Amino acid sequence: MSDSSWGAPPHAGPHAGQAGSPAGYWGPTDQGMGHGYDHGQGHGPDAGQGYGPGPGQGYVPGPAQGPGQGYDPGRAHGYDQGHVQGAVPAGPTYDAHSAQQTRPMPVVPDDVPAYGSDQDDDRGAARLSGPLFRDETFRNDASPAQPLPYAAAPQNQEPMPDVPQPAPAPQKKSAGRDLGAAIGVGVGLGVVIVASLFVVKAVFVGVVAVAVVVGLWELTSRLQERKGIKAPLVPLALGGAAMVVAGYARGAEGAWVALALTGLAVLVWRMTEPPEGYLRDVTAGLFAAFYVPFLATFVAMMLTAEDGPFRVLTFLLLTVVSDTGAYAVGWRFGTHKLAPRISPGKTREGLVGAVLFAMVAGALCMQFLIDDGTWWQGLLLGLAVAASATLGDLGESMIKRDLGIKDMGTLLPGHGGIMDRLDSLLPTAPVVWLLMVLFVGSG
Repeated sequence: MSDSSWGAPPHAGPHAGQAGSPAGYWGPTDQGMGHGYDHGQGHGPDAGQGYGPGPGQGYVPGPAQGPGQGYDPGRAHGYDQGHVQGAVPAGPTYDAHSAQQTRPMPVVPDDVPAYGSDQDDDRGAARLSGPLFRDETFRNDASPAQPLPYAAAPQNQEPMPDVPQPAPAPQKKSAGRDLGAAIGVGVGLGVVIVASLFVVKAVFVGVVAVAVVVGLWELTSRLQERKGIKAPLVPLALGGAAMVVAGYARGAEGAWVALALTGLAVLVWRMTEPPEGYLRDVTAGLFAAFYVPFLATFVAMMLTAEDGPFRVLTFLLLTVVSDTGAYAVGWRFGTHKLAPRISPGKTREGLVGAVLFAMVAGALCMQFLIDDGTWWQGLLLGLAVAASATLGDLGESMIKRDLGIKDMGTLLPGHGGIMDRLDSLLPTAPVVWLLMVLFVGSG
């Protein structure tokens, strides 16, 4: 470490009482009997002086000190210019043992203005902006600057007046989706379904199988992305398509057999990967096989009847009308939440609308579209469809809440994914199939 630090070791000057060479601000190379604090030089009748009162070591760096200490005892003046007078008995210098362990202070040019100087700041040297030590008081023109106590400061006794805030503009209810795109996509899908339904039944079965495969892809993709669950897609897709065809060709027995074989394929397929997470993955695969393709087989089984296309059309119309009634009534009159933790957008008023719309549509469809059907059967059918469609929608909402997503996919503009359109259709299919069998037979 440099000698230009507090408590430098004492060095004798050339002669007792001889002043050292002029020292700059914190100059490190002064010799003689000490130096002033800023840029004056020390002098005195006896040997050595420094910053502190009395001869001895300078307060700041400087190797030359005469005998005696100068930090506390003695008389001193010239805080700025460094003049020190008075002789005191010789003694140890201040902090001489730690001088070599302190950090050297920077050398400042000689033209630095002293503390309190009238020189302008544009000379390039920075002025001190406050007292150096805790017990010193800043002085400006020999007058102490006393801080104004907070309690003595003038206070504004009058409260600020309240500024009137403009009333918020009323917000219009929003459907939350692009309604135009949703209507356009819905109409397009309806045209494709109806055309395939009444032209060639096998084509409609193919449409159902394609929808099942796409739905399985969306479901398994979201499970892997959000939960790290790897449900085997290949056996699910192949088994799902086969399940729909088996339900159309062999009825309920074919559907059950295809479901069992699909589940077995999922168990075996997953064995080709490490055992970690095996139970989790196959459980999700079995759930997907039941939820999407197995429930969809009831649509194919409805098609096998002589009036099968009209039964399927009734099933589709009632489900769509139920959803439309729930949306229309809930958007206009809905105030009471139906299941806020599952689907905050659904209301009790919307459920009432779904029931009323579906019952009216069911009575009309059973009376005019289904052979041997009656209007009262349509009322019961509409009530059951409204309940199953709502439960199916809530069920998929539970899945999406668990996965932390809004939609299962983005394939259908204004609707989301295929699974977002199948959510109410899938659980409604077995309900409609069963009631049709009970009311008019499997025919």
